[in-house]
Amino acid sequence: MARTLKSDKMLFWSTLLLVGLSLLMVYSSTAVLSVNKGLAPYHVLVRQAVWVVLGLSLLLGAMRVDYHNLRRPALIWTLLAITTLALVGTFFSPVRASTQRWLSYGQFSVQPSEFAKLVAVMFTAALLERRMHRVNDVKYALMPILIVTGVFAGLIILEPDFGTAAMLVLVVGVVVFAAGLSYRHVLTSVAVLVPTAVAVIFAADYRSQRLLAFFDSSDQTGANYQMFQSLIAVGSGGAFGKGLMDGVQKVGYLPEAHNDFIYAVIGEELGLVGATAVLVCFVVIAWRGYRASLLAPDRFGSLLAMGITSMVALQALINITVILGLLPTKGIPLPFVSNGGSSLVTNMLAMGILLNISQQTSSGAVLAIGSDETEHE
Repeated sequence: MARTLKSDKMLFWSTLLLVGLSLLMVYSSTAVLSVNKGLAPYHVLVRQAVWVVLGLSLLLGAMRVDYHNLRRPALIWTLLAITTLALVGTFFSPVRASTQRWLSYGQFSVQPSEFAKLVAVMFTAALLERRMHRVNDVKYALMPILIVTGVFAGLIILEPDFGTAAMLVLVVGVVVFAAGLSYRHVLTSVAVLVPTAVAVIFAADYRSQRLLAFFDSSDQTGANYQMFQSLIAVGSGGAFGKGLMDGVQKVGYLPEAHNDFIYAVIGEELGLVGATAVLVCFVVIAWRGYRASLLAPDRFGSLLAMGITSMVALQALINITVILGLLPTKGIPLPFVSNGGSSLVTNMLAMGILLNISQQTSSGAVLAIGSDETEHE
């Protein structure tokens, strides 16, 4: 029997430190640009602060709701239906930068693809808990997951947003693998997904140009412009940085400095020390999250914690590697830190769920995720 524990303080405070840093860096990277547009310097900060308050409310609320309630079929299917409708609804929304990723109402907008990742993880964990004994049965256990993941990913790609779609597929794949997917199915999945991903990349000129430019270091003004400006920002920060608000690259040189490339601003203004502190926070979140997965009292909690932790940790890893020029440029935000409400609120809600799972962990034994100890459906 699992015993109730206090909340994981390390996980909680690591999350709040990143959120607090978000407010600082969003203000630092947008104040001058806002003034240049005739707006107040804190214009973007106020909007981000509203999202932080909402996200914190959801985090604290989710901490107090038993995560077992999240596996109820009525809730899962309702969330699947709402998410699907929201993703379809984006195609009837105004076009922004040649994409249709948001549902807007006045000044308020949300990006359903961010919520889709969490919903897909919840669905996968709930279904696999009931069908663990036949996890390698394609029709019985894998096909429903393939359908839901495929529909979500397909709609997101059409927005278009290849990065988020790929992240969704990757995170669901981690959960299914942790549940005991055979290596035969893993190899088959890789053999199908890799050519599919390549085909999707080369189906759009801008995606193929980014990929090809990544291997051409002489191209510093075309598709590689953002990456090289990011490297200049990180490299010029030195050990201790130029100081908060004193960065140069964010002012007209580095596009999307407050969004996907905010880690570069951190490197320039807070230096290696600040950038390392951010990495430490994500390492702590990954450590405590995967620990909660291993110590969860049941398979649903274990798989849900695995998916949530992977959703945050892998996205942070990919974002930072892009900033450092180790991967082609892709629009994936840094969890908790990048400007944007949908990503922030979704991740804070997910952390609330993870913190609730950690409260109920059993310190006596590690759960064998792939063992056959659950009730069969």
